[in-house]
Amino acid sequence: MGNLLKAFSNPFYRTSSLEILLFFAGWGIWWSFFQIWLTTKQGFTGAQVGTIYTFGSAVALVLMFVYGSVQDKLGVKKNLLIFMVSCQVLLAPFFTWVYVPMLESNFYVGAMVGAVYLSVAYLAACPVFEAVTERLSRRYRFEYGQARAWGSLGYAISALTAGFLFTINPYLVFWTGSAVSAVLLAILVFLKPENSEANVQQYENREERNKDAKSPSLKEIISVFGILDLWKIIIFVILSWTFYTVFDQQMFPEFFTRFFATPEEGQQAYGVLNSVQVFLEFIMMSLVPILMRKIGVRRALLLGCLIMVCRISGCGIASTPLGIALIKLLHAPETALFVLAIFRYFTLHFDTRVSATLYMVGFQIAASVGGIIFSVPLGSLRDSIGYQHTFLLIAGIVLCATVYAFLILKKDDQDVAGQPLEN
Repeated sequence: MGNLLKAFSNPFYRTSSLEILLFFAGWGIWWSFFQIWLTTKQGFTGAQVGTIYTFGSAVALVLMFVYGSVQDKLGVKKNLLIFMVSCQVLLAPFFTWVYVPMLESNFYVGAMVGAVYLSVAYLAACPVFEAVTERLSRRYRFEYGQARAWGSLGYAISALTAGFLFTINPYLVFWTGSAVSAVLLAILVFLKPENSEANVQQYENREERNKDAKSPSLKEIISVFGILDLWKIIIFVILSWTFYTVFDQQMFPEFFTRFFATPEEGQQAYGVLNSVQVFLEFIMMSLVPILMRKIGVRRALLLGCLIMVCRISGCGIASTPLGIALIKLLHAPETALFVLAIFRYFTLHFDTRVSATLYMVGFQIAASVGGIIFSVPLGSLRDSIGYQHTFLLIAGIVLCATVYAFLILKKDDQDVAGQPLEN
């Protein structure tokens, strides 16, 4: 409790936590039901849903490198966040009057236009919010995991609310998303603790400030593509986190709702399950930094992979909604371990001045490449052999990725080129 009160006394922690909470709340209110909306309300097949996700991954892939490069040049400035959130405010008008009519008149054109908007406003924005929060945590002395946890809480509250709004009228989730984004935009524009000299004097880490002052050149940013160790991580992410994304976003929502008597009952149950799971993720995001200091970054990442294998394979074996729901809750420790450990791995073994670009390329873009490669084939496979057999296949691939990670991941005291671990 003492540590929590100390964290809240830091205005940079409070502001960053509120911003990331509202971002995930505004995204989760509709994104958690996007696959159900596409299949049950718009009537698309698994292959068509896979196409929509593939287009989104393709556009986000390019955009995330651009966003990462821009943010590394900006340092801790939030100009890019303000632009993205301004686009998020337009969510409901876009879905209501642009996206749905275009999908109905020409599916592929609509899917591409939707991919551009969703990537600009959300898919490529998420890692920027995380990267900015992580950079601020080093600059102004607070724990990144504790701040990121508030994003999970925001998503949990939204997922619970969305389950009920969606059954009343699906478009309510989009309009609520726009409203939350409008609040976030106002906070980004008007709430600036860095404008107070007293705040800066008390909380700023001058060593990190000096690092940020040496903004990386475009050549240094592009040079990350020449780092062999980064490519090893990219392969690992493609064969692991990609399948987490495909499983969770493209397949699990409708799979779970099929176990209920009516679609509405299933959608409400999924909303409750999703919110409970993400609330547990909120708790785990606060606890994992402590665990990571005990067992190390490498072991935390490997543990996250093993939990992923158990969760996905478990859903392929379980046959009751209660069993599947309990297995799904493993998502909480899995996500917290993987996301926090992979970010810390980059800041531990690589130059922190290009941390946003490294995170985009090595984690987010890698996952997008995997999404492009696997979304449509796995959607078609689901159409032909069913959900549960597809889940078992995915779990087998992630198990192979875990063995590969054990062989290629550096130990925590090996090649420390970034911020060393605390003793």
